[in-house]
Amino acid sequence: MIGQEDPAEALLIERGDTIDPAQPLPQPPSVPEPRDEPYPGVLRLRVDATDVQRRIFSVREVIPVHEPGPLLLLYPKWLPGFHAPQAPIELFAGLSVHAGEEVLTWKRDPVTVNAFRIDVPGGVREIEARFQFLSPTDPAQGRVLCTEDLLCLPWNTVVLYPAGHYSRQIAVEPVLTLPRGWTLASALELERQDGAEWRFRPLPLDVLVDSPVLAGRHLRRVALDDQVFLNIAGDEPHLLKATPEQIRAHAEMVVQADRLFRSRHFDRFEMLLALSDDLTSNGIEHHRSFEAISLPGYFTNWDNTFPRRDTIPHEYVHSWNGKHRRGADSWSPCFEKPIRNSLMWVYEGQTQYWSRVLAVRSGLWTLEQGLGALAVNAARYDVRPGSRWRPTIDTTRDPIIAARAPLPWPSWQRSEDYYSEGSLMWLEVDTLLRELSGETRSLDDFARAFFGSQDGSWATDTYVFADVVQTLDRIVPHDWQRFFEEQLTETHERAPLSGLERGGYRLVYKDTPNSFQAAMDGLSGQLDLTHSLGLMTGRDGTLSDVLWGGPAFEARLTAGARILSVEDRQFSPDALQQAVRDRRGEDIALTVQRGRSVRSARIAYDRGLRFPHLEAIAGGPARRLDAILQPLGDAARPEIA
Repeated sequence: MIGQEDPAEALLIERGDTIDPAQPLPQPPSVPEPRDEPYPGVLRLRVDATDVQRRIFSVREVIPVHEPGPLLLLYPKWLPGFHAPQAPIELFAGLSVHAGEEVLTWKRDPVTVNAFRIDVPGGVREIEARFQFLSPTDPAQGRVLCTEDLLCLPWNTVVLYPAGHYSRQIAVEPVLTLPRGWTLASALELERQDGAEWRFRPLPLDVLVDSPVLAGRHLRRVALDDQVFLNIAGDEPHLLKATPEQIRAHAEMVVQADRLFRSRHFDRFEMLLALSDDLTSNGIEHHRSFEAISLPGYFTNWDNTFPRRDTIPHEYVHSWNGKHRRGADSWSPCFEKPIRNSLMWVYEGQTQYWSRVLAVRSGLWTLEQGLGALAVNAARYDVRPGSRWRPTIDTTRDPIIAARAPLPWPSWQRSEDYYSEGSLMWLEVDTLLRELSGETRSLDDFARAFFGSQDGSWATDTYVFADVVQTLDRIVPHDWQRFFEEQLTETHERAPLSGLERGGYRLVYKDTPNSFQAAMDGLSGQLDLTHSLGLMTGRDGTLSDVLWGGPAFEARLTAGARILSVEDRQFSPDALQQAVRDRRGEDIALTVQRGRSVRSARIAYDRGLRFPHLEAIAGGPARRLDAILQPLGDAARPEIA
């Protein structure tokens, strides 16, 4: 205003600035936009994975070039199945680039640090990149992929590709050398094997990255039918000895998936199951295979490891939901373009729903185990307060925000809740479809109509939110758009439990854990007292989680603290449970250590032990949940118009 001093100018004078303010430097050249045009020539990729003692994968890659001048090579960054920029570029080392005998200089892009710029001399028709992928030797360094007995090879860790083309337009000829005596499993088509060298048929880069290898000294391949194979590798040969009944349950899961979707989008499917304490536990989907790294006792300790058995149906369902059909903003033309994940509640949330349903329908789980898993999931979200400030749709950004890093207060911060809270939402959709249609329609019909079209097609078919709404509306007319907006974009005080109640059950609490939670706590070595004290603790008293706003939170306990004593007794899980069981009208006295600090803490709680269960509602609605979990027969319902 005229006659008044400019505050910004006054601030500059006060600071005594006598030079021009700083201005940004120009940005380096951008990465070329990808074109849907073939890259000339075939990349020849040779990976030597014989150095398993040091976990080093050595790579030589020949890349055709068609003109002199600048060439930009990229290390894959945005990876399918991870929903985030997960390129382990920090483990990429030893790069040298050659044109015949000449060593070419490379420069890393200062902004896009997974990009390498090379000046190709005139007359050169191909260059060779040599480098290593230094796979982690300890979990603190990243995902452990290799031991002296088995390995998982994700091809994105060992390939560079030229910028400027869709990944489906770049052809690659891969060759893998393994330790002698090892064998492998993969969805890749084997051209020939020469001793320890495995040569695969040329294929597009996107298919290569989507087709990992499982290899090891001890590997067994089991046909579940004429197209689907269960490949089992383990630390020891006895871990591969599955009984006929155990194999039948996996084969029945394939049958139940066929009856659900009424289609297949692969010619051959390879389940890659590694049973190891040394590899990093994981489950990663691919179009014609999956990686599942599970417990060594998956088969040999069958009765106690069942909480981990839903990984197999989860990753298998992704061939339909996530690979064949994918949210439009989760598809990218190359591994450099960001994805946005707004439909993860379909991609992962409905997959999580079907994984539990198929586990029960197939016999991988009993009905009791399935109901126990649902009770644990429902109770977890019923007490977590994060939904009061953060809507579920915002958690679809969490793979990019947090990348599954440990969080101090996950119940308040939230993480990838579109998985398990999303599955509760899809239970509500399923029971609502059944109720509105007089029990003639269900989410099975949606799965068949939405994911089961184009039988035999390997293509990725993208969709948007409106497609989900319209498909549901064709099955049973309803205001589905408003339903999802309320569920996903609004904050909530409690978990979405209407599907449970419409399914004929209610969430209740008892003083003993259900079979699923008991087994889960046994596998994890944790005592879950979330629904009483509001904490989880390991066998040594170290707290792994404290519920925001719960009794332990009010006593100022945090994850990472260690309980030393309970009521003047040395800590043990039994001592803590006994104190919770016996306390009536008095606080529970603890001695707690955090770092070098030792202090007393008193938890104000006297309601006894509380563990979640599902209880049938007497005289209530039909037990639709029981119907949902029944195996499907061979007869299909009529197609949805």
